Amino acid sequence: MNFLFTPNHVQLLNSCYPPASTLLTSGPEYSPNSQELSRLTYYAYVVDLFPYGSNHPEKLTKLGSELEKRVKTESRKARSGNIKIRASLLITLAILRSLATECRRDIALLSPSLIASVESTLSNEFNDLEVVARAASVFIAWTTFTDGHIIGADSGFTENYLSSLRHFAFLCSSVAQDFELRNRTRLVGFAAITGAINSEALYNDSSQFRTQTSIIMRPVLQTVLETDLGTLNKQAGSVKDASMSPYLAEFRTRPVIERRAASIHIHVDGENGPSMSDVSSAALRAFSSLLEHVNGSQLGHIMRSSFDSLDELKGWNHIDHCCWFTLKTAEWAQYQYRYAIPTWLVERLLESQDASKTTDMQKALTAMVTTVFNSPVPLINLSTSDILTNLMSLLVRRISVDFNHAIIPSLIKCISSLGRHVYYSDQIHDLAAELITHLSIVEAQGISPRSDSLYEEKRAHALRCLIMGLAGLISAADDGEHERHESPQNKTSLSSDPDVKHDDHSEHRRSRRARVPPEIWQDTISLLLDADYAVRADYANALVFYIVHEMPKHGDVTDAETKTRFRRVADGSQTAPMNSLLHSSDFGSKFLHAVYAFVYILSSSSLNLSSTSNSSPRLSTKDELEINIEPATPLPETRSFGDMSSQHDRRPGAFHSRTRKIAAALSRLDKSQKLSLSSSATVSDYFLIQNILVAVHQQLPVRSLMVGVPMLLALDSLCQQSECDSSEVMARVHTIRYVLAKVWLAIGKEWGSSELQAISEKALASLPPSLFPLDSQSAEIGIYHPPQNPVPISSIDSIPRWSGVDTKAVLSVLASDSGVHEVFGSDREQLLSSFSKPWSTETALRTAVERPSTYDATLRGDGVSPLLKISPGLMHIENISLQSLARSNRGVGVTDLREALEGRSSMSNPNLARPGSISTLDHGSSVMGGEGRFVQTRPRSAKKRALPAGPGEVRDVLNKLGLGKQSGSLLKASFPALQSDQRSSVVK
Repeated sequence: MNFLFTPNHVQLLNSCYPPASTLLTSGPEYSPNSQELSRLTYYAYVVDLFPYGSNHPEKLTKLGSELEKRVKTESRKARSGNIKIRASLLITLAILRSLATECRRDIALLSPSLIASVESTLSNEFNDLEVVARAASVFIAWTTFTDGHIIGADSGFTENYLSSLRHFAFLCSSVAQDFELRNRTRLVGFAAITGAINSEALYNDSSQFRTQTSIIMRPVLQTVLETDLGTLNKQAGSVKDASMSPYLAEFRTRPVIERRAASIHIHVDGENGPSMSDVSSAALRAFSSLLEHVNGSQLGHIMRSSFDSLDELKGWNHIDHCCWFTLKTAEWAQYQYRYAIPTWLVERLLESQDASKTTDMQKALTAMVTTVFNSPVPLINLSTSDILTNLMSLLVRRISVDFNHAIIPSLIKCISSLGRHVYYSDQIHDLAAELITHLSIVEAQGISPRSDSLYEEKRAHALRCLIMGLAGLISAADDGEHERHESPQNKTSLSSDPDVKHDDHSEHRRSRRARVPPEIWQDTISLLLDADYAVRADYANALVFYIVHEMPKHGDVTDAETKTRFRRVADGSQTAPMNSLLHSSDFGSKFLHAVYAFVYILSSSSLNLSSTSNSSPRLSTKDELEINIEPATPLPETRSFGDMSSQHDRRPGAFHSRTRKIAAALSRLDKSQKLSLSSSATVSDYFLIQNILVAVHQQLPVRSLMVGVPMLLALDSLCQQSECDSSEVMARVHTIRYVLAKVWLAIGKEWGSSELQAISEKALASLPPSLFPLDSQSAEIGIYHPPQNPVPISSIDSIPRWSGVDTKAVLSVLASDSGVHEVFGSDREQLLSSFSKPWSTETALRTAVERPSTYDATLRGDGVSPLLKISPGLMHIENISLQSLARSNRGVGVTDLREALEGRSSMSNPNLARPGSISTLDHGSSVMGGEGRFVQTRPRSAKKRALPAGPGEVRDVLNKLGLGKQSGSLLKASFPALQSDQRSSVVK
């Protein structure tokens, strides 16, 4: 009813309601009069006449204020059970939604009143699902058309908006007793949440984004935790394809001005209401829509909010659901921002590193990290180095607190899973180098103060865990490559070409990543001599795995169809690189020298030196090894271990650490050259040695034959010199001979020598049953396992004599083998001389760390620069100094620096063509003594260089050197068509 002085906008608003007598009968639609509603919207917003906005914007503000007043009054009265006021409230909310839809251009003018009305309705009529659904429709209409600029700018509005969002989130977690009512209520809540997610209101203010996501993520995670994994997987498979929900109208797909707000229907056709599957589908679609819009920093806020929600819901004990949630987060997030997921997982792990006991959160987080890294979802822009550093720090921290901590196996899996995806070629190389550097630090310094009573146990446990992580990292990289190669697409591409030959090493050649080189791995070989057997066992297994699966062979493998390696190659290309393959500067050969030296020390010496000493043992003056470095131009130069550095190692200080380890290994060497009761190796150690040597000779047959045979003969000679009446010493001698027999047998099989196999099998057959050692068992790579216990050397009263393999017969067979002749290009006498040369640990270690000269690794293996061979013919200089071209021993002085800065007369710039003004050539040094002072430089006559007489002379020199023009061009232009066009254009 309108009074005389009732404002026009109030009259128009009152006319939209049905008469009071028919208000209750207007249901179940409870909609305003359509004709009067059109007049009201025309009054508020004349869009056709005024395309740039409302004719009178204050009209929309007045209408909003009036509607807000009515909603607050009606919602408060309807709460007490007044059904007539409830019907009026439903109509008022419908009018408010119509104004928001029709006045979308000026929605900001209506926003404060609209959101305040929604908040008031939800606060007072929270249990009336129909009223809540009508309020949710109003809220969705506003989120559809708003630009979100008012969020954060108006504190009152922001508070009402966040309060409304919390009410809808609470609806998503309804715990109503009636199953159908609970699901309907949750669907209404997720509809409103989805509207907020698809609105600019969520993303406009960065400071409010985390507050909103913390509200949104809680109901999503609660729904995920309450749904079984089978249903979740089914819903996730169709979340990207189907519409938003069968109970919601289609969401906006048009530009802002043409958008249509979604409507909510609480009634569903059919006898049964919505199921929990429908609720989980709505939750997953809301979460998927959220991840489609966020960037990297926003994704980090989502992860943080998820962690907080899991804390509140106590959901960390649902590890499978947590892993599933993390995997889908990585899968649905934008490709370039997925790196934030594991980064935040690791950050949350670090926050709990000081926990006194293992928590469900730690178990879940480690499982989530492993799941993400092992999944097929790529994670670009991920800083794998930072992740590895944090994981190693956490691992060492937990071991220092409690080395039996339950989270340690999970952390090892996390470290290993970093190798599953390779994002750049040197990734595994760099990660392995970091792990090896950390291994070296822990090996030398431990992880706790030396005064700690558990120092040795913690140090050994940390070494074992890092070794497992290192081997697991490489193993995971191989597994990832195998999965890529075995994918249906790759199989189809490989099998489509019948002319392509596939062998056992095809995957190794197709590898996209760089292999971990032996000069990096060589820093870990000292772990073979660790005082703790569990460390030695785990490292030996990792070393065998590295040699078999990771170490670059560089010519030590051939065609797999021959069934025997390096026997005969049809094109004769195998003997060509033999000089560089067997040269002492070859890193593979250096690595083998180190392996054989440490194996020899392990088999014959005592390892009881304490690892808690303040510094590594150093050689005495009389035992210090001198290494002579001969450059291309011989210079009298002598260097010791500490003076050499490797130009191929990327890690600073790695060489000096390596030399200290070698000095420590030499200090453990038994100078008596005999086995004794003090030798530390057990039966288990000798089986580790056997596995290492067999792997070396199978994977690197050429290098290992030339490098390793002298060491095997030296070890056999040690056994002969150690024969005595001591039963324990003789048991050790027979164990070593058993290992040697196995190694000789492996060499015979690898080279296809039936005679060598027969000699080895005959020796093994003659082994007394009482001396037959037990077999050792190796643990799974990259998986944590308890420390292994060694099998000690048995002491028997009477030990029968056993001579093992006849080494003279072995040498004769190897030197006479035709396959060995073809590979090495040597006759029997040369091979006998090479195999029988004296071998010592000092020599092997010297070779392992010796710095190569610049041209040691040339193809010819003669150590001479190709430049030195052709320069005398090309340069007509009477007294050419090869030393000046290769390496000069003259120090660089001030004159050289000034000439470089001022220029010489031969330079093309005439402004720089003047001699240096000051020279120290004829004056004494002020530092070393003398009265000389700087004076003007005496002019020196420049001797002109003899120039070639003509092009014919240069051609003759090149022809003599074999560098002249040949019949047929050996080098062709990269772009011949382009060059011909350029030449033709020049002619024109």
